[in-house]
Amino acid sequence: MTAQTAEEATPDLLYSEAEDDLRAAVRSLLADRTDTPAALARAESDTPCDPELWRALGAGMELAGLLVPEKLGGQGASHREAAVVLEEIGRSVAPVPFLTSAVVATETLLALGDPNEGVASLVRELASGHRTAALVVPFSAGPYAVRLPETLTGTVSAVADAATADVLLVPTGEGLYAVDAAEATVVALTPLDLTRPLAAVSLDGLRGTLLAGPDATLAAVRRGLLAGAGLLASEQLGVAEWCLTETVSYTRERKQFNRPVGSFQALKHRMAQLWLEVVSARAAARNAADALATGSPEAPLAASVAQAYCARVAVHAAEECVQLHGGIGMTWEHPAHLYLKRAKSAQIALGSAGEHRAGIAGLVDLQAP
Repeated sequence: MTAQTAEEATPDLLYSEAEDDLRAAVRSLLADRTDTPAALARAESDTPCDPELWRALGAGMELAGLLVPEKLGGQGASHREAAVVLEEIGRSVAPVPFLTSAVVATETLLALGDPNEGVASLVRELASGHRTAALVVPFSAGPYAVRLPETLTGTVSAVADAATADVLLVPTGEGLYAVDAAEATVVALTPLDLTRPLAAVSLDGLRGTLLAGPDATLAAVRRGLLAGAGLLASEQLGVAEWCLTETVSYTRERKQFNRPVGSFQALKHRMAQLWLEVVSARAAARNAADALATGSPEAPLAASVAQAYCARVAVHAAEECVQLHGGIGMTWEHPAHLYLKRAKSAQIALGSAGEHRAGIAGLVDLQAP
């Protein structure tokens, strides 16, 4: 391997200046719109998604079109920038459909290849941020074992953000259909994570626009779910970073026996171990984002490694946050439970850790028809 080839093969795990600027802008907006009382009130309401916040992010900041080429009305950015946005969404557990619409649904449409007029028009609408889409597969479905209905019949359960989407992308054995969500029967479910709504979608009697044939559909859905899994790791990283930061801050202030509890050796060890896990999770998540952005042939491996590892770290960080906050961490008024629920629900989203490990081991071929 030449020096140039080796350099090209080395992933860039650092954040660029533009990515840091993007992070600062997104964090500032989310800090103004998603404080703890607002987050709790939204979680308790019948409309957990925040449409005003999404308009500010998706349309106002034009983040809905990050992955969309400029010729289709998007920003022409990459998965690296999308990963930064998802880190901040995870850090604030923001109830917006960025992952489901701007990443999974958009990536699925872009993976169809040269877009026909119908696909191109839909991509432009999603990139504008004024409409959202949801891919009608269970939120637990991963790229390696996704199963599609043969026709527009039956019910698909646990579809993330389907209740708030404007367009439903329904993949079947016949191809990929675009269905107006207003014409579909969508029944809201009660999810563990109240900031990311799930719904059951009935396909019976639906009439949609056929966007692609069966072969292109399966490959595109797998690509969309792979990109979603790889970038979900960045959201999980954001959850873990918030939990670690808040826990360290609290243990510095909380005192027992006239000493900060964070000075006790047992707690020092626990937080040091958690810090090491979060740093490793950052490396895995950044590697996945970079591999997806550069179109590396290692992208499936990088995404699966990131998802399998970051899912566990996010849950561990959230559990430690709840426990080390003591009694206050167990209350509804403290936001720690929102992060724990987001981490636990994301742990089985877009493919379980076991499924991704099986994919890494080559037990399932992602490219198989």
